[in-house]
Amino acid sequence: MADMKVTENLFFDKTGMDKKAVDRIVADALKGCDDGELFLEYAQSESFLFDDGRIKNASFDTSQGFGLRAVSGETTGFAHSSTLSQDAIARAGTTVKAVRTGRGGTLADPPRGTNQQLYTDANPLPLVPFDVKVETLAAIDAYARKKEPKVKQVTASLAGSWQAIQIRRADGYAAADIRPLVRINVSVVVSDGVRMETGSYGTGGRATYGEFMTEETWKRAVDEAIRQALVNLSSIDAPGGEMPVVLGPGWPGVLLHEAVGHGLEGDFNRKKTSAFSDLIGKRVAAKGVTVIDDGTFADRRGSLTIDDEGTPTERTVLIEDGILVGYLQDRLNARLMKMKPTGNGRRESHAHSPMPRMTNTFMLAGDKTKEEIISTVKKGLYAVNFGGGQVDITSGKFTFSATEAYLIENGKIGPAVKGATLIGSGPEVMKRVSMIGNDLQLDPGVGTCGKDGQGVPCGVGQPTLKIERLTVGGTAV
Repeated sequence: MADMKVTENLFFDKTGMDKKAVDRIVADALKGCDDGELFLEYAQSESFLFDDGRIKNASFDTSQGFGLRAVSGETTGFAHSSTLSQDAIARAGTTVKAVRTGRGGTLADPPRGTNQQLYTDANPLPLVPFDVKVETLAAIDAYARKKEPKVKQVTASLAGSWQAIQIRRADGYAAADIRPLVRINVSVVVSDGVRMETGSYGTGGRATYGEFMTEETWKRAVDEAIRQALVNLSSIDAPGGEMPVVLGPGWPGVLLHEAVGHGLEGDFNRKKTSAFSDLIGKRVAAKGVTVIDDGTFADRRGSLTIDDEGTPTERTVLIEDGILVGYLQDRLNARLMKMKPTGNGRRESHAHSPMPRMTNTFMLAGDKTKEEIISTVKKGLYAVNFGGGQVDITSGKFTFSATEAYLIENGKIGPAVKGATLIGSGPEVMKRVSMIGNDLQLDPGVGTCGKDGQGVPCGVGQPTLKIERLTVGGTAV
């Protein structure tokens, strides 16, 4: 974990709060409760947007605050403030005491400790001067326009943040983490004089700007954005109907994230509102399908040394060879379901209460090559990149838009198509997986997961997959 001295300087020395006094407030507020914690946060963030050949926006923000949570049974009392002071925490303690009325709960055991640190604790924001960031974005713009004459517009952005947190419990347990996060994105618009199309690519992770601002990295991002745009410029209308669909490796795992991952989060299953409720030990996917959530990858966007309740993240097997074996758990839902926390209690900031969320969610590789899989499809769709999508947790039904897709004709990849939408049910699709590729990839580090109004960084991944039947909503007449 991060050095406690660093965060104690931010939360106690600089604010004048007395650590022992704060701990007494927390202990008093949580007396008789089943669980709870004080979550302290200090964060810095910045973003740069370069568009139409100039800087359109540059911002810097600093925020701080705390969230105090008390849990009794299924009831949560939560109070937060952007003021870091003993008086503010004491007022919050008076508020959250209401949930313990008439209860004599025993505080749950604290999370286990960990000495691992999955990423640097360096603050990426001041390490690269302002003018270097602007010059890099300008170089991206110039390179894109010079590389491809059809490029009419270039949008490039840099974003970075540094979040320091500390978690303190009534039993004396304390944990801290320092989380850097950076991202670079490139989007281009191309035109052949008749039609215009777009392409985009981004990459990032829990690191400093370092590798993400090298010429090699940003040129690769530009090249990929232009490639996608030119592919779409030559695309034809997508067909519609039920057909075999092959999903490419890496970012298409976002479909797995939405259609399956959310349905395996503990809160939905405890409340029995998920399509996967009460199915532990049952077959929910085809043989060979193994789905894992792993928050322990070094430097990955979705990784965390500890979650936002202080529990170390871990490698959690959710589906093993098609059989449902586990759910993603925070402390509250794990306790109520008589399961163990899996390090998936996450919150957007100190102003939010934690809930079960994914970290890096992916499907393990199989033994087929992409070429073998494509060769088995007489007529179908090969979907390589996705845009937005939505899912109904209760039914598992989803809709996803493909931003890069191709026809498959007689076992070969054919022309690019535009306007393809994938429509189906997560549980049904998992049972229709008939071939799994040997080319597992994780996404390049751009995912953000939304749930109940909260957004958190996440990762997705998968190998090439063949789904025997899936409804494609097309635009071809």
